[in-house]
Amino acid sequence: MAAAVRLFAAKGFDATTVQEVVEAAEVTKGALYHYFDSKDDLLYEIYRTLIGRQMADLDRIVALDADPAATVRAIIVSLVETTASSVDETAVFMREMHRLDADLMATFRAERRRYHETFRAVVEQAQASGRFSSGVPAETTVLIALGVINQLPTWYRPDGPKSAPALGGEIADFVLAALRPADR
Repeated sequence: MAAAVRLFAAKGFDATTVQEVVEAAEVTKGALYHYFDSKDDLLYEIYRTLIGRQMADLDRIVALDADPAATVRAIIVSLVETTASSVDETAVFMREMHRLDADLMATFRAERRRYHETFRAVVEQAQASGRFSSGVPAETTVLIALGVINQLPTWYRPDGPKSAPALGGEIADFVLAALRPADR
């Protein structure tokens, strides 16, 4: 998968041949096809591995049942960290996901929807209890937060001046400022 990520990031999905992937990975075509039925399956597996880590982190954070602000902060920082540590994987998938067949696309959408709905539920519950302002709907809040994070591969550089945890903290500060009740 690492060889495919490097090649897809550098050349694009269509321009990369299976032969190039197996040569870069130093395996045979037979070995590749033992694990992946197609190049599309390889693309999906790149994403599935990333979203699997992100879903596990989200589930762990939500299960802690911490203060809503701490939960939102942890979700955002964790997502920024996993996205930043997988910039190439995220960039490849966001650029190439339209190439998935209908079944893989449906699976992809269901996984993203579960992440989105879980995050939104944290915000909605805090708004319903008065811990967060309801001035900005939970749906909009989550769309903005995820939109910013999903764009990281276009501008964030892990070797740049800001660490992923610092950037995640700043994004969390921004989102939490919008959710802060007027009386606080």
